[in-house]
Amino acid sequence: MVLRERGAPLVIEERSIPVPRSHQVLLRVAACAVCRTDLHVVDGELGRGVLPVVLGHQMVGTVVAAGPDAVLQVGARVGVPWLAWTCGSCAMCRAGRENLCVNARFTGCDVDGGFQELALADSRFCLRLPEGYADVEAAPLLCGGLIGYRALRMAGDAPRLGLYGFGSAAHIIAQVARHRGSTVFAFTRAGDRAAQEFALGMGVSWAGDSTGPAPEPLDAAIIFAPAGELVPLALAALRPGGTVVCAGIHMSDIPSFAYSLLWEERSIRSVANLTREDGTEFMRVAAEVRIRVQTEVLPLAEAGRALELLRAGRVHGTAVLVPEDPHGPGRSAGAPVPARPGQV
Repeated sequence: MVLRERGAPLVIEERSIPVPRSHQVLLRVAACAVCRTDLHVVDGELGRGVLPVVLGHQMVGTVVAAGPDAVLQVGARVGVPWLAWTCGSCAMCRAGRENLCVNARFTGCDVDGGFQELALADSRFCLRLPEGYADVEAAPLLCGGLIGYRALRMAGDAPRLGLYGFGSAAHIIAQVARHRGSTVFAFTRAGDRAAQEFALGMGVSWAGDSTGPAPEPLDAAIIFAPAGELVPLALAALRPGGTVVCAGIHMSDIPSFAYSLLWEERSIRSVANLTREDGTEFMRVAAEVRIRVQTEVLPLAEAGRALELLRAGRVHGTAVLVPEDPHGPGRSAGAPVPARPGQV
């Protein structure tokens, strides 16, 4: 499923099977979760990326072929996250902050992602997945989980945590935060009872409108919704010394607000991308917590519909795309790649 032009519908395209080179591996994709970042790529809101491009940066697959320098073997089950490659030599990389690499490439934006049947990935940036998660369950961990976990770390010690926007990332991180002893409050669009009931079903202590007051002062708030107007609202809900973490890759403009909301050492910070260390650490956490991942599964051919459902706020949890077996009945999804061109 290929994006040829910004704002255009995805189109089906047949390609020859690619050959992995150097550190690359070829993956047979088992599942790829859909993320709001995919919408930002479609809409051209990130100010970067190549065209045409295959979207998808929460990919679970099995290695079916490996380049000569690959660090994974055929048969390995791995995840491919947003961070596709870093240079390793810029100041940020040398400082251990590869998430801010000035030359970084990102999956489904700068290189082709997982909305396809077979995909190339740099083996050095693939992540081992915890046992006990099916492919469809593991896919949302690769962005909603990873970015949410980085945001949770940045929130610091937060016995009372507010989550603004309750979708893919929030429903995962709410469970991690509760496991660590936090009381979690969910803030949704005004009047969105379905989202509030979903949040309560995920174990939060309270769910209500983001435009209203918090039931008690928050130690930290994480904003997952791409709505800048939530920043002053979250600040107003904080106790002195609290932190607002903006977890999205894109957000609408933040309106001006009174300095009194920021005073008393409240702070605002953003989250950008992830590191491989983040990924390894979070997968250990996922193995420990055994997160209940809520998914809505659609066939790969309905990727465009999945994006529109997400845009309309009609997905509770995470939409996950699953390719149909291109080889028909009798061939498993993990079967060897045939030595002839086929669909990708």
